[in-house]
Amino acid sequence: MIIIIDIIGVRFKKVGKIYFFDPGDMEIEKGMPVIVETARGVEFGYTEIGRRPEPEEHVIQPLKKVIRIAVEDDARQLESNRRKEKEAFDICLEKIKQHDLDMKLIEVELTFDQNKIIFYFTSDGRVDFRELVKELASIFRIRIELRQIGVRDEAKILNGIGICGRTLCCATFLGEFQPVSIKMAKEQSLSLNPTKISGICGRLMCCLKYEEDTYEFLNIGLPNAGDVIRTPDGEGEVLSVNVLRQIVKAAVRRKISDVPVVGFYAVREIKVLSKAVAPESSE
Repeated sequence: MIIIIDIIGVRFKKVGKIYFFDPGDMEIEKGMPVIVETARGVEFGYTEIGRRPEPEEHVIQPLKKVIRIAVEDDARQLESNRRKEKEAFDICLEKIKQHDLDMKLIEVELTFDQNKIIFYFTSDGRVDFRELVKELASIFRIRIELRQIGVRDEAKILNGIGICGRTLCCATFLGEFQPVSIKMAKEQSLSLNPTKISGICGRLMCCLKYEEDTYEFLNIGLPNAGDVIRTPDGEGEVLSVNVLRQIVKAAVRRKISDVPVVGFYAVREIKVLSKAVAPESSE
Protein backbone atom coordinates (compact mmCIF):
# COMPACT_ATOMS: atom_id res chain seq x y z
CA MET A 1 0.00 0.00 0.00
CA ILE A 2 1.31 3.44 -0.95
CA ILE A 3 1.38 5.87 1.99
CA ILE A 4 0.85 9.54 1.09
CA ILE A 5 2.22 12.31 3.31
CA ASP A 6 2.18 16.10 3.07
CA ILE A 7 5.52 17.84 2.45
CA ILE A 8 6.98 21.21 1.55
CA GLY A 9 10.27 21.84 -0.29
CA VAL A 10 12.65 24.38 1.24
CA ARG A 11 15.72 25.97 -0.31
CA PHE A 12 18.34 27.63 1.90
CA LYS A 13 20.45 29.16 -0.87
CA LYS A 14 19.36 30.97 -4.01
CA VAL A 15 20.32 28.05 -6.24
CA GLY A 16 20.75 25.38 -3.60
CA LYS A 17 19.31 21.90 -3.22
CA ILE A 18 15.65 21.55 -2.22
CA TYR A 19 14.98 19.68 1.03
CA PHE A 20 11.65 18.20 2.14
CA PHE A 21 10.04 19.02 5.50
CA ASP A 22 6.85 18.13 7.31
CA PRO A 23 4.55 21.22 7.41
CA GLY A 24 2.38 19.74 10.17
CA ASP A 25 -0.91 21.65 10.37
CA MET A 26 0.50 24.80 8.75
CA GLU A 27 -0.70 25.97 5.35
CA ILE A 28 2.55 26.93 3.68
CA GLU A 29 2.69 28.18 0.10
CA LYS A 30 5.55 28.66 -2.33
CA GLY A 31 7.72 31.68 -1.53
CA MET A 32 6.91 31.78 2.19
CA PRO A 33 9.93 32.05 4.56
CA VAL A 34 10.10 29.30 7.19
CA ILE A 35 12.20 28.29 10.17
CA VAL A 36 13.12 24.60 10.16
CA GLU A 37 15.26 22.13 12.08
CA THR A 38 18.11 20.65 10.02
CA ALA A 39 21.12 18.45 10.66
CA ARG A 40 23.17 21.65 11.08
CA GLY A 41 20.69 23.21 13.50
CA VAL A 42 17.87 25.73 13.14
CA GLU A 43 17.86 27.35 9.70
CA PHE A 44 15.98 30.04 7.75
CA GLY A 45 14.81 29.11 4.25
CA TYR A 46 12.28 29.90 1.56
CA THR A 47 9.56 27.52 0.44
CA GLU A 48 10.23 26.39 -3.12
CA ILE A 49 7.50 23.74 -3.17
CA GLY A 50 4.23 24.57 -1.42
CA ARG A 51 2.35 22.05 0.66
CA ARG A 52 1.50 19.01 -1.43
CA PRO A 53 0.97 15.24 -1.04
CA GLU A 54 3.91 12.98 -1.85
CA PRO A 55 4.38 9.17 -1.67
CA GLU A 56 6.31 8.34 1.48
CA GLU A 57 8.80 6.26 -0.53
CA HIS A 58 9.93 9.42 -2.36
CA VAL A 59 10.94 11.11 0.90
CA ILE A 60 14.09 10.47 2.92
CA GLN A 61 13.11 9.66 6.48
CA PRO A 62 13.00 10.88 9.17
CA LEU A 63 11.19 13.96 7.86
CA LYS A 64 11.85 16.93 10.14
CA LYS A 65 9.00 19.30 10.99
CA VAL A 66 8.73 22.98 10.17
CA ILE A 67 9.19 24.96 13.41
CA ARG A 68 7.23 28.02 12.28
CA ILE A 69 6.59 30.46 9.48
CA ALA A 70 9.27 33.17 9.65
CA VAL A 71 8.39 36.64 10.95
CA GLU A 72 10.07 40.06 10.66
CA ASP A 73 12.34 39.43 13.65
CA ASP A 74 13.66 36.32 11.88
CA ALA A 75 14.40 38.34 8.75
CA ARG A 76 16.31 40.90 10.81
CA GLN A 77 18.34 38.16 12.48
CA LEU A 78 19.14 36.70 9.06
CA GLU A 79 20.42 40.08 7.90
CA SER A 80 22.49 40.39 11.08
CA ASN A 81 23.97 36.96 10.42
CA ARG A 82 24.96 38.03 6.91
CA ARG A 83 26.92 40.98 8.31
CA LYS A 84 28.66 38.69 10.81
CA GLU A 85 29.56 36.31 7.99
CA LYS A 86 31.35 39.11 6.13
CA GLU A 87 33.28 40.03 9.28
CA ALA A 88 34.17 36.37 9.88
CA PHE A 89 35.37 36.06 6.27
CA ASP A 90 37.83 38.93 6.70
CA ILE A 91 39.08 37.59 10.03
CA CYS A 92 39.58 34.07 8.68
CA LEU A 93 41.35 35.41 5.59
CA GLU A 94 43.81 37.28 7.80
CA LYS A 95 44.43 34.20 9.98
CA ILE A 96 45.06 32.03 6.90
CA LYS A 97 47.77 34.49 5.83
CA GLN A 98 49.28 34.51 9.31
CA HIS A 99 49.47 30.70 9.39
CA ASP A 100 50.73 30.63 5.76
CA LEU A 101 48.21 27.96 4.79
CA ASP A 102 47.82 26.81 1.18
CA MET A 103 44.04 27.30 1.00
CA LYS A 104 41.63 29.67 -0.70
CA LEU A 105 38.69 30.85 1.40
CA ILE A 106 35.49 30.86 -0.68
CA GLU A 107 32.53 31.49 1.60
CA VAL A 108 31.44 31.68 5.23
CA GLU A 109 28.08 30.49 6.58
CA LEU A 110 26.66 31.17 10.02
CA THR A 111 23.73 28.95 11.02
CA PHE A 112 20.53 30.86 11.75
CA ASP A 113 20.68 30.02 15.46
CA GLN A 114 24.34 31.17 15.54
CA ASN A 115 25.35 27.77 16.89
CA LYS A 116 27.99 27.02 14.25
CA ILE A 117 30.03 28.84 11.63
CA ILE A 118 31.24 27.04 8.51
CA PHE A 119 34.21 28.16 6.42
CA TYR A 120 34.32 26.79 2.85
CA PHE A 121 37.69 26.65 1.12
CA THR A 122 39.52 25.06 -1.80
CA SER A 123 43.02 23.65 -1.88
CA ASP A 124 45.16 21.53 -4.18
CA GLY A 125 45.92 19.09 -1.39
CA ARG A 126 45.34 18.30 2.26
CA VAL A 127 45.65 21.18 4.71
CA ASP A 128 46.55 20.94 8.39
CA PHE A 129 44.24 23.63 9.76
CA ARG A 130 44.06 22.44 13.38
CA GLU A 131 45.77 25.55 14.76
CA LEU A 132 43.55 27.75 12.59
CA VAL A 133 40.42 26.11 13.99
CA LYS A 134 41.62 26.61 17.57
CA GLU A 135 42.30 30.29 16.93
CA LEU A 136 38.95 30.85 15.20
CA ALA A 137 37.12 29.08 18.03
CA SER A 138 38.79 31.35 20.59
CA ILE A 139 37.66 34.40 18.58
CA PHE A 140 34.05 33.49 17.79
CA ARG A 141 33.28 31.27 20.82
CA ILE A 142 31.05 28.94 18.81
CA ARG A 143 31.51 25.66 16.93
CA ILE A 144 33.88 25.99 13.97
CA GLU A 145 33.85 23.83 10.85
CA LEU A 146 36.25 24.10 7.92
CA ARG A 147 34.95 22.32 4.84
CA GLN A 148 37.00 21.71 1.71
CA ILE A 149 34.97 21.94 -1.50
CA GLY A 150 35.67 21.15 -5.16
CA VAL A 151 36.15 23.47 -8.11
CA ARG A 152 32.56 22.99 -9.31
CA ASP A 153 31.22 24.10 -5.93
CA GLU A 154 33.60 27.07 -6.02
CA ALA A 155 32.23 28.17 -9.40
CA LYS A 156 28.65 27.77 -8.13
CA ILE A 157 29.36 30.02 -5.15
CA LEU A 158 31.42 32.69 -6.90
CA ASN A 159 29.48 32.70 -10.23
CA GLY A 160 30.92 34.03 -13.48
CA ILE A 161 30.38 34.18 -17.25
CA GLY A 162 30.55 31.01 -19.34
CA ILE A 163 31.89 30.70 -22.88
CA CYS A 164 28.28 31.13 -24.08
CA GLY A 165 28.29 34.67 -22.68
CA ARG A 166 25.68 33.91 -20.01
CA THR A 167 26.04 33.61 -16.25
CA LEU A 168 26.93 30.12 -15.07
CA CYS A 169 24.11 27.56 -15.05
CA CYS A 170 25.24 26.15 -11.70
CA ALA A 171 24.90 29.58 -10.09
CA THR A 172 21.66 30.47 -11.89
CA PHE A 173 19.27 27.52 -11.80
CA LEU A 174 21.02 24.15 -11.28
CA GLY A 175 20.13 23.02 -7.77
CA GLU A 176 22.37 19.94 -8.00
CA PHE A 177 25.29 18.90 -10.18
CA GLN A 178 24.66 16.11 -12.67
CA PRO A 179 27.37 13.62 -13.75
CA VAL A 180 28.96 14.67 -17.06
CA SER A 181 31.24 12.45 -19.16
CA ILE A 182 33.40 12.76 -22.27
CA LYS A 183 31.06 10.21 -23.89
CA MET A 184 28.37 12.91 -24.02
CA ALA A 185 30.65 15.18 -26.06
CA LYS A 186 31.44 12.32 -28.45
CA GLU A 187 27.76 11.50 -28.99
CA GLN A 188 27.06 15.16 -29.80
CA SER A 189 29.96 15.25 -32.29
CA LEU A 190 31.66 18.05 -30.36
CA SER A 191 35.34 18.87 -30.43
CA LEU A 192 37.18 16.93 -27.76
CA ASN A 193 39.50 19.87 -27.17
CA PRO A 194 39.33 20.38 -23.37
CA THR A 195 39.35 24.17 -23.72
CA LYS A 196 36.14 24.02 -25.79
CA ILE A 197 34.08 21.61 -23.69
CA SER A 198 35.21 22.66 -20.20
CA GLY A 199 33.64 25.32 -18.02
CA ILE A 200 35.50 27.98 -16.05
CA CYS A 201 35.77 25.45 -13.22
CA GLY A 202 38.00 23.30 -15.45
CA ARG A 203 35.50 20.41 -15.50
CA LEU A 204 33.30 19.30 -18.39
CA MET A 205 30.46 21.77 -18.99
CA CYS A 206 27.19 20.96 -17.24
CA CYS A 207 25.25 21.81 -20.42
CA LEU A 208 26.60 18.67 -22.12
CA LYS A 209 23.95 16.87 -20.06
CA TYR A 210 20.98 18.92 -21.29
CA GLU A 211 20.53 17.25 -24.71
CA GLU A 212 22.12 13.91 -23.88
CA ASP A 213 18.83 11.97 -23.92
CA THR A 214 17.95 13.40 -27.34
CA TYR A 215 21.34 12.52 -28.81
CA GLU A 216 21.22 9.01 -27.34
CA PHE A 217 17.89 8.48 -29.09
CA LEU A 218 19.03 10.00 -32.41
CA ASN A 219 22.26 7.96 -32.41
CA ILE A 220 20.36 4.67 -32.35
CA GLY A 221 21.06 2.92 -35.65
CA LEU A 222 23.46 5.55 -36.95
CA PRO A 223 26.72 4.32 -38.53
CA ASN A 224 30.13 5.58 -37.43
CA ALA A 225 32.85 7.14 -39.53
CA GLY A 226 34.71 4.36 -41.35
CA ASP A 227 31.75 1.97 -41.56
CA VAL A 228 31.02 0.40 -44.94
CA ILE A 229 27.44 1.02 -46.08
CA ARG A 230 25.17 0.30 -49.00
CA THR A 231 23.51 3.35 -50.55
CA PRO A 232 21.19 3.83 -53.55
CA ASP A 233 24.33 4.71 -55.54
CA GLY A 234 26.42 1.74 -54.44
CA GLU A 235 28.70 0.73 -51.60
CA GLY A 236 30.81 3.31 -49.78
CA GLU A 237 32.58 4.37 -46.64
CA VAL A 238 31.08 6.72 -44.08
CA LEU A 239 33.04 9.96 -43.80
CA SER A 240 30.88 11.74 -41.22
CA VAL A 241 27.41 11.74 -39.71
CA ASN A 242 25.07 14.66 -39.01
CA VAL A 243 23.16 13.42 -35.97
CA LEU A 244 20.48 16.11 -35.85
CA ARG A 245 19.69 16.00 -39.58
CA GLN A 246 20.06 12.20 -39.67
CA ILE A 247 22.24 12.46 -42.79
CA VAL A 248 25.34 10.44 -43.64
CA LYS A 249 28.24 11.75 -45.75
CA ALA A 250 29.95 8.90 -47.60
CA ALA A 251 32.50 8.24 -50.35
CA VAL A 252 30.69 5.89 -52.76
CA ARG A 253 31.82 3.82 -55.77
CA ARG A 254 29.22 2.67 -58.29
CA LYS A 255 31.76 0.11 -59.46
CA ILE A 256 34.96 -1.13 -57.84
CA SER A 257 37.03 0.54 -60.55
CA ASP A 258 35.25 3.89 -60.22
CA VAL A 259 36.71 6.90 -58.42
CA PRO A 260 34.82 7.46 -55.11
CA VAL A 261 32.20 10.19 -55.25
CA VAL A 262 31.11 12.01 -52.08
CA GLY A 263 27.38 11.93 -51.51
CA PHE A 264 24.86 12.64 -48.76
CA TYR A 265 22.21 10.09 -47.78
CA ALA A 266 19.36 9.94 -45.32
CA VAL A 267 19.79 7.25 -42.67
CA ARG A 268 16.70 5.42 -43.93
CA GLU A 269 18.37 5.04 -47.36
CA ILE A 270 21.43 3.16 -46.20
CA LYS A 271 22.37 -0.19 -44.70
CA VAL A 272 25.50 -0.89 -42.68
CA LEU A 273 27.49 -3.75 -44.23
CA SER A 274 30.47 -3.78 -41.88
CA LYS A 275 31.72 -1.76 -38.92
CA ALA A 276 35.00 0.13 -38.88
CA VAL A 277 37.88 -1.65 -37.16
CA ALA A 278 38.97 0.23 -34.06
CA PRO A 279 42.71 0.99 -34.05
CA GLU A 280 44.76 -1.04 -31.61
CA SER A 281 46.05 0.91 -28.65
CA SER A 282 49.83 0.98 -28.29
CA GLU A 283 51.27 0.25 -24.86
